[in-house]
Amino acid sequence: MENIQKRRYVIKVGTSTLTHKTGKVNIARMAKLISVLADLHNMGHEIILVTSGAVGIGMGRLNLSERPNETKRLQALAAVGQGELMFMYDKLFGEYDVVVSQLLFTFDVLENAESRAHLLDTFNQLLEYGAIPIVNENDSVSVEELINGDNDCLSGAVSALTNADMLIMLTDTNGLYDSDPSENENAKLIEVVEKITPEIENLAGGAGSRGTGGFATKIKAAKIATDAGVPVVIANGAKPTKIYKIIEGKSVGTFFQAVNSEE
Repeated sequence: MENIQKRRYVIKVGTSTLTHKTGKVNIARMAKLISVLADLHNMGHEIILVTSGAVGIGMGRLNLSERPNETKRLQALAAVGQGELMFMYDKLFGEYDVVVSQLLFTFDVLENAESRAHLLDTFNQLLEYGAIPIVNENDSVSVEELINGDNDCLSGAVSALTNADMLIMLTDTNGLYDSDPSENENAKLIEVVEKITPEIENLAGGAGSRGTGGFATKIKAAKIATDAGVPVVIANGAKPTKIYKIIEGKSVGTFFQAVNSEE
C-alpha cells in the first residue's frame, strides 16, 4: 500500500458554494464536498473546515428572498442558520462515521495570547481525537464577518494558528484573474502568485454574489496565511472533487506561494 504523508489542510467554503441563489442549501454540492473531506480524513490527513453559510441558510429557513442590511437581522439569521448548518454537517459526515465538532469564536480570541493558546490546544486535541473541527465566527456577538468578510480572513488566521500545510479556499470563481472576467472576455487566470504585492491586491474585485467576501478579503486571507508560511489555493467550489487535484500538486485555481520563513 502506498504511504501517504499526513498533512493538515484548512478548507474554507463560502456561502455561494453551499447554497443556491434561493438561499436554500445546495444539497448535492454539500454532500459531495463532505464525501471528499471524509475521504481525505480516512486517508489520514487532518482536516479543519472553516464554513460560511449560516446567514444564507437562515434566510432559506425563514423564507426570506433578500439579504437584509440591518446588522441585527443578519445576526438573527446567523443564529437560525448556524444550528441548521451544523445539523447538516453532523448528519452528512456521520454517514461516513466521521465525528465533527463546532468551534465558534471571534477575532479578539486570536488577539489575546492566553485565549489563543487555549484555542490552539483545543484544535490539536480535536485533531488528535480524529474529529474534524468546523469553524465559524460567532456572528451573533460579532459583526465584522457579517459586514466585511464571509470568514475569509478567519480561515487565514486559523491556518496560521494551526500551522497548516495548506489553506484551500473554495469560492464561486476560478481564481484570481489579471482583469475582471465579467467585463473582459480575454481576462486570464493567474495560476501562480509568488508574492502578494500591491499590484496583486489591486486586482481583487468587489463583494461576492451571496456572501460578503469578495476577492479583496480572499487576498487578505491569503496574505495572512502565506506570511505565516502556509501556501494557499483559491479555486472554484462547484466541483469539490478538484480538491484531490489540489493536494496532488496539480494546477487548479490560483496558487499563492508561502513566504519563506528564512527570508
